[in-house]
Amino acid sequence: MNDAPTRWHATSSLGRSLIVGGLGAALALAAGRPGLVVLVAPLLLMAALALVHKPVVEPRVFSTPARQQLHEGQGTRLRLETHDLDDVEHVTRMMSPQPFLAAHPVDGVFGQLLSRGEAVAPFEVSPRRWGTRSVGGEKVAMTTAWAGYRWGPVALMGREVGVLPTVTHVRSGGEAPQPIGLIGAHRSRRDGDGTEFSSIRRFHAGDRLRRINWRVSLRQGTLHVESTRAEEDTAVLVIVDALADYGESEGVGGAASSLDVTVRAASSLAEQYIGGGDRVALRVLSPGGEYAGYGTGTRHLRRILILLSRIRPGIPRDVAIDQIDFRATAGTVVVVISPMLSEPLATATVRLVRRGLPVIVVDPLPPGSTPSAYPGSEAKVAELAWRMRLLDRSHLLTQLAAAGCPVVPWNGPRTLEEVLRRLARRAAMPRVGA
Repeated sequence: MNDAPTRWHATSSLGRSLIVGGLGAALALAAGRPGLVVLVAPLLLMAALALVHKPVVEPRVFSTPARQQLHEGQGTRLRLETHDLDDVEHVTRMMSPQPFLAAHPVDGVFGQLLSRGEAVAPFEVSPRRWGTRSVGGEKVAMTTAWAGYRWGPVALMGREVGVLPTVTHVRSGGEAPQPIGLIGAHRSRRDGDGTEFSSIRRFHAGDRLRRINWRVSLRQGTLHVESTRAEEDTAVLVIVDALADYGESEGVGGAASSLDVTVRAASSLAEQYIGGGDRVALRVLSPGGEYAGYGTGTRHLRRILILLSRIRPGIPRDVAIDQIDFRATAGTVVVVISPMLSEPLATATVRLVRRGLPVIVVDPLPPGSTPSAYPGSEAKVAELAWRMRLLDRSHLLTQLAAAGCPVVPWNGPRTLEEVLRRLARRAAMPRVGA
């Protein structure tokens, strides 16, 4: 909405027409030159027509986006709600440039001639990166017929629109290493009600009659039943490292920073496991400390996506990273999405591995990432410091692998399938106890 009341004002063209036309007519009368009247007659005619169409009603305008929540890469229309436009002939709109916000027209400026009762054409905008974006900030100006009076330009305040990260709809084919519960679609290591065949055994009291295998029963002379494996769910804890953002971000379709890859990977994994009936929790290491407990369903997925879109990189101020209670119960699959440039986070990850939990580290650091540009001689110092950090990171990744924690780069939603299969086979192997 416009910040302050705006009035109609005479345009400079109307003023010039009246002044030049009046002076020309006066000079023609004083000098007896009727030819001057012919020269200034068009100006006087235009001024007269503009004065006839003098506006009497003040228009009202409001800028509203069609949708209040979008996924990055999606588009919406920015409508201009108008009232009392009977005296308006031309409307000009100019959108304020915003980072990671594409507009059509590209330059964000267009004008439109209005007929009586015609609506103002909307802007088309598309946020290119997750987060909170200001949409709707623009300036609006209107003129009457014959360009005699102008209203504005008026600055309209933008509205905050939540931009959720993109979600890739892919179903995982990997098994959960230690599934718990009885509501999901993962194969269990124990028998129960399910659809996957396990074995044929003798009939016991309490077995369902529909499980009887009559062919084997007639051949053996006693009743035998088919046993199946239970269908179980698993708990997935996604830990997001938002301590810092490395690399440059260009939005959807362009170069991605480490935090872009992290947020999009977390959203894809959450959708993948929640779609399979699993319980998913989210813990973000950031100043905001975003956390979503274990849950399922579309509503819980939207909650996770909203929390991911609100991430702001930084170091938590209220708690040490290596002392955070991640609330990972037995059987929980822990996915740590981190470039592992923080030694306390690596220590916390190893502690989860030693508790016997299946832990996977997803590396979101884009290839060729470099620190921010520094002027002059500081660029060489920054490059040397970055190379040293990469050496420390390589050492931390080697220690994680030695501790039994696989580290894989993010290559899409199917990144974890092979790793989960290996962890499931390792969990099923017999162990030697003391």
